[in-house]
Amino acid sequence: MSRPRYVGLLGGSFNPAHKGHRGISLNAIRALKLDEVWWMVSPGNPLKEGATDMAPLAARLASARRMARRAPIRASAIETRLGTRYTVDTIRKLIRRYPDIRFIWLMGSDNLAQFHRWRDWRTIARAIPIAVVARPGYTTSAQSAPAMGWFRRFERRPDQATNWMTWRRPALVLLRFRPDPISATGVRARDPDWHVRKV
Repeated sequence: MSRPRYVGLLGGSFNPAHKGHRGISLNAIRALKLDEVWWMVSPGNPLKEGATDMAPLAARLASARRMARRAPIRASAIETRLGTRYTVDTIRKLIRRYPDIRFIWLMGSDNLAQFHRWRDWRTIARAIPIAVVARPGYTTSAQSAPAMGWFRRFERRPDQATNWMTWRRPALVLLRFRPDPISATGVRARDPDWHVRKV
């Protein structure tokens, strides 16, 4: 009997996708022994409602697919197909739809800092292991975040990361890779019309 596939889930606006997303994903594939990473380009982030610089989904998805080329990364707007708005619902549906895949949630430490604001965040943690990738400038806020206070007793050591598929949930591991200072905010500041020319 063949083993399940191991897939990391990286959700986000990808407004636009950039080499930082790609670098985090490739490092996570190596650190966690993943078969691939799925980039889930969000149709709309409930925590970013009202943002005036959010490009259309088609442009963000196109940028993600370009950035994912020739890598074990699959970019999609799967939440649109699933009809989900919140991560907790997306994860439930993915686990049901793909019983032969073992998923791990990937996120930056900037998201850990606000994870307590996500809908049913503890339910997410009980459903799927979580790997948090350090991002420059967010270490302090992530470590002092309410969610991290709850997670601390469930934290696993980075040298155990390749065993994530056997962990009892909740489980969280903090991963550190060579930091990449690039951000979507910075990309937009340099090229505010990126989505107009590149769809």
